[in-house]
Amino acid sequence: MATKIVMLGALGRMGQHILRLAREDRECEVVGEVDRDVDLKPSLGKADVVIDFTMPAATMHHLPEIVAAKKALVLGTTGFSEDEKRKLGEASKTIPMVFAPNMSLGVNLLFSLTQIVAQVVGDDFDVEIVEAHHNKKIDAPSGTANHLAEIVAAAKQKPLSQVAKHGRAGITDARRRSEIGIHAIRGGDVVGDHTVMFLGTGERIELTHRASSRDTFAKGALRAAKWVVNAEPGQYDMLDVLGLKVQPNAENG
Repeated sequence: MATKIVMLGALGRMGQHILRLAREDRECEVVGEVDRDVDLKPSLGKADVVIDFTMPAATMHHLPEIVAAKKALVLGTTGFSEDEKRKLGEASKTIPMVFAPNMSLGVNLLFSLTQIVAQVVGDDFDVEIVEAHHNKKIDAPSGTANHLAEIVAAAKQKPLSQVAKHGRAGITDARRRSEIGIHAIRGGDVVGDHTVMFLGTGERIELTHRASSRDTFAKGALRAAKWVVNAEPGQYDMLDVLGLKVQPNAENG
């Protein structure tokens, strides 16, 4: 039976890619396309899941309706405030939600590899994150770069707010041991490049993912949509969808 999808942000770049691939997928059925002034409620009754690639304000506007209708949610929107993230967490107590800054298989493998390397090298290697996107992207750094930084900060057992360093200019003094450099590049039609650099003495490790098509993100969103409709209420990410979630060591809890 096909998964019935409502697309929020239907006129956006990602919305158009997701809708095209959904129509080509026999396991999906598009039952609603919503953008800006279009009312979501008429489509919700027919839907199994809402896919949202909009802006934080639009997400928060529609969230109460989605929760009231008890529909699953795949959320690719980025740039939420801490208070908005808290509200999303509250919503996930009622509905199943996949909340991921990047839904491509390759990027989620990058998340896993970054976690492994960060845990092994600790503070012995400096960490710098560089991301590049097209010249029409309005937020920086990207949600993916922020998540990579959060992964490294967690491995260092530090709040990201205490160790993040966004770019450098002028006299910056010596680099702090636990500092995580985060740098954004904007230009041309770059779909999305992310590199995590672990820089040690006499050696360095570089983990890089380059996206050449938005279809990779759209395919991930549809995969998440098919998965989340069978999930219990809760907040999940693409590692859950892809079965890549690292389970805690039984001895360490």
